[in-house]
Amino acid sequence: MGDEKSLSVMGAGRDRDRELLIPVPDSVDRHLDDDGPSSASASSSHHHPGRETFYKVVRSWASKKFMTGCVILLPIAITFYVTWWFIHFVDGFFSPIYAQLGIDIFGLGFVTSITFIFLVGVFMSSWLGASVLSLGEWFIKRMPFIRHIYNASKQISAAISPDQNTRAFKEVAIIRHPRIGEYAFGFITSSLTLQSYSGDEELCCVYVPTNHLYIGDIFLVNAKDIIRPNLSVREGIEIVVSGGMSMPQMLSTLDLRTTQLDRIRPV
Repeated sequence: MGDEKSLSVMGAGRDRDRELLIPVPDSVDRHLDDDGPSSASASSSHHHPGRETFYKVVRSWASKKFMTGCVILLPIAITFYVTWWFIHFVDGFFSPIYAQLGIDIFGLGFVTSITFIFLVGVFMSSWLGASVLSLGEWFIKRMPFIRHIYNASKQISAAISPDQNTRAFKEVAIIRHPRIGEYAFGFITSSLTLQSYSGDEELCCVYVPTNHLYIGDIFLVNAKDIIRPNLSVREGIEIVVSGGMSMPQMLSTLDLRTTQLDRIRPV
């Protein structure tokens, strides 16, 4: 028994010596490990609230200015890119001919192409040009597959034709569709007279695009129920292509009598 007591006393003494040799006790270390991160974060957030607010303000200001720059530069970049691509595309029609002749001037093919298109327009406006065009269309319409491509492309180009007689879209129209209080934006393509027992009724064929400009629905609407805004056909096409983003903030309607007089009045 005495030996066991002496051994226990010696063991306790050794433990005390070890604790004295360690500069930081284990219990303190555990306490710091458990409470250290939370206390450090609490103290940092307590001592530096203004710095975090400043960083948030700077990040918000920088992101807003960056998005503003993107909004301003994106349409400019797209415009320059499309214009540059169009110049290279049109210049490629006649630039190989000048390259064979040893003439290497950038833009010369573009100027030649624009001049050629203008001369074609002048020639096709004459009686001889119209006869040549009708003869060429007669040959194209005899081809099985090519005639469908030509007819579709001709209808698309006729929509923006400056000629009032051959233009597919006569006027811009606003109709009440699909329910009361809602309006649809469309184009008048033709007019007709509906004969019934109650009398004759003048109708207009209104084309309402549903998917961009090439796919849409056709409605027969009474001429009196059509709202004619003060928009040209090209402005109407721009509104449809842009998804309504180029719509003016205010529209005014045109009088039906005024539009009829403009049609009858010689140019």
